[in-house]
Amino acid sequence: MRFRIFTEPQQGGTYDDILAVAQATEKLGFDAFFRSDHYLSMGGDGYPGPTDAWTTLAGLARETERIRLGTLVSSVTYRPPGILAIQVAQVDQMSGGRVELGLGTGWFAEEHAAYGIPFPAKRFGMLEEQLEIVTGLWETPLGDRYSFAGEHYELIDSPALPKPVQESIPVIVGGGGATRTPAMAARFATEFNLPFPDFADVAGKFAGVRSACEAIGRNPAELVYSAAFVAVGGSTEADVARRAAAIGREPAELREHGLAGTAAEIVDRIGALEADGVECVYLQMLDLQDLDHLDFFAREVVPQLS
Repeated sequence: MRFRIFTEPQQGGTYDDILAVAQATEKLGFDAFFRSDHYLSMGGDGYPGPTDAWTTLAGLARETERIRLGTLVSSVTYRPPGILAIQVAQVDQMSGGRVELGLGTGWFAEEHAAYGIPFPAKRFGMLEEQLEIVTGLWETPLGDRYSFAGEHYELIDSPALPKPVQESIPVIVGGGGATRTPAMAARFATEFNLPFPDFADVAGKFAGVRSACEAIGRNPAELVYSAAFVAVGGSTEADVARRAAAIGREPAELREHGLAGTAAEIVDRIGALEADGVECVYLQMLDLQDLDHLDFFAREVVPQLS
């Protein structure tokens, strides 16, 4: 089981806040630091304002040494696929080959309105084409050219540069859809992620992705199967209640839907997820100021499951 820290900086946080969490992530032995890719707070004023995901990751690439870095997930509405391919490849170079790309359709209409970003009603076709273009640009041999003509995008005679350091940048596709999402994951993804699923649904959702892989002749074992959950833990019930209150949630609700409670409770919950096929857990840490929270998970939870 791998454990990754996942943050939501649009809720309020500076680059220095994010850097502190990322460096703690590395120091404490977690596998990776991931962040959302959003431009508007989901409740609250979001002060001091959003930080751009790939600008942030470029900075972290130079200020960390080991952890992997990525988005969960970037939206196809934010960047043309050619620009996204350049950004991600550059950050991969800056990090020495530690980048992963999570890509999705986007869903938060209000942030698009707030910052003048077009938000088409139908975006699955955009996602499919972006996945094909981004991976196609990276995989084009040096000296060759890449062209693409689709419904949403056209690239003509691209030099397909720069190249990432990694031979193949891991691509994460996720979601709860029954048909199109599993099909795209089977075709393009290195990892399939379930964002905040109901616990009872995990095994079935993974089974759908495995079936989609088999339908195109891909070995389902080639994919990593992961899930993301809000994480609120503590050595005592008072710690759990304090941390839940800090993010505006109730302990009982968090226990029902997230990874919450004492270390023993969280270990039991993750053990059940592992039995359902989860190989990698994203711990969503919503309070960027509480670095002791990361220490709690690193000290009391992860050693029991590694």
